[in-house]
Amino acid sequence: MTRNPVGKLLLFGATGDLSQRMLLPSLFNLHADGLLPEGLTITGTARSDHDDASFREFAAHALDTFLPEDRKKPEWIDGFLQRLQYQSLDASTTEGFPALAEKVGDVSNGLAIYLSTAPSLFESTIKGLESVGLAGETVRIGLEKPLGYDLASSKEINDAVAFGFPEERTFRIDHYLGKETVQNILALRFGNFFFEPIWNAHGIDNVQITIAETVGLEDRAGYYEGAGALRDMVQNHILQLLALIAMEPPARYDGTAIRDEKAKVFRSLRLMTPEEVPHNTVTGQYADGAVGGKIVGSYADELGKPSKTETFVAIKAHVDNWRWQGVPFYLRTGKRMAARRSEIAIQFKPVPHSMFAGRGGLLQPNTLVIRLQPEEYIQLLVMAKEPGLDRDGIRLREVPLNLSLDAEFAGTRRRIAYERLLLDLIEGDQTLFVRRDEVEAQWTWIDAIRAGWDANDVKPKTYPSGSWGPSAAIALTERDGVTWQDD
Repeated sequence: MTRNPVGKLLLFGATGDLSQRMLLPSLFNLHADGLLPEGLTITGTARSDHDDASFREFAAHALDTFLPEDRKKPEWIDGFLQRLQYQSLDASTTEGFPALAEKVGDVSNGLAIYLSTAPSLFESTIKGLESVGLAGETVRIGLEKPLGYDLASSKEINDAVAFGFPEERTFRIDHYLGKETVQNILALRFGNFFFEPIWNAHGIDNVQITIAETVGLEDRAGYYEGAGALRDMVQNHILQLLALIAMEPPARYDGTAIRDEKAKVFRSLRLMTPEEVPHNTVTGQYADGAVGGKIVGSYADELGKPSKTETFVAIKAHVDNWRWQGVPFYLRTGKRMAARRSEIAIQFKPVPHSMFAGRGGLLQPNTLVIRLQPEEYIQLLVMAKEPGLDRDGIRLREVPLNLSLDAEFAGTRRRIAYERLLLDLIEGDQTLFVRRDEVEAQWTWIDAIRAGWDANDVKPKTYPSGSWGPSAAIALTERDGVTWQDD
């Protein structure tokens, strides 16, 4: 695609945790590698009271804390800090926006805005930007989630953003799409011929997507209590992964073609009726237990009060189209789980007839495992003959064929997902960003599940911290003869 880099970047929420851990280190890495446009200035803004010098000190501390040692070259850091400036702002009113616009300066060469603030501030922020000329044709905006808590609130946010920024200048961020292994799903599917003939209901028995965390609430109690696992993880990350697995082959690698195909998947997700929801979903909340050998408390203890918020959810979903009719997609995410893991497991159909029956042991269906974190690899589980003279018959055993992306590309620095997304925002490439119709189709499906929970007064089942969730999640798959890929 034709790239159109801007000359300036404006960071809202520049003193927040995300900025310190991800945004500033990512921008620094792009600067150190010579990937930022020459002369690009970065203006930070937040409520915090800083001037240019103190913000540069703040940024230097963040870089020292979160960068690996081999990246802390003084000349790189000094050059990056010279790009930074700061203007304090209360985004809830328009009063401070004239001073912000003066600080940013002329935007005729393009401005990219990264909005990492509470959604409640989106409307006032957009109005403030428009009031001082920071929402014109040369300006594009990136939006950090959450983008609402249901379809109605999502539409309200999208309408507020559209007041100043049309869709072609709006970049909705899902940081999972910036992960190298997630992009490798497209390379795996559409860069190799042998998968496509069996990448459908004729060849695939089921698909499992798991995002498991070992952490608890940490410092997100205020947000998480109002969100829960379904809104926090399924609505965005997991459904985006599902779309990449299930989408039809795009005509080309660009933002329009790829997002068109993802949107079709979301519109094909089978909406659950209230009667179906209890049979196709499981909710849980972590109790006391042990994670990594450390005793941890329950969600209610961490929160300081009883709660009905789910910290775990498992779902049996279906994509009602020609390619996937009858194939279950099992989705699972939770906190305080047995291990930190993000992966997709695609289980193929068994062979139609085994010539080894009764002699070589039970044949296992082939499984393709795409591990996103903490390791990054692609593994195909296949049946192979055990060594020996076979006097009592050939014996087969399941063995993995491994492609370790960490090992195969060991000489290449593994980039933070936000590096790719920030650079694409600066250069105007929307391919890895989420379009409005995607977001709203995702919320439509999520809202039907929540309505079913409310109609049936579903309460989360407790599960011990350090486990794989409630036993009902195991039953969700095992009644279909399927086992979660927990190895």
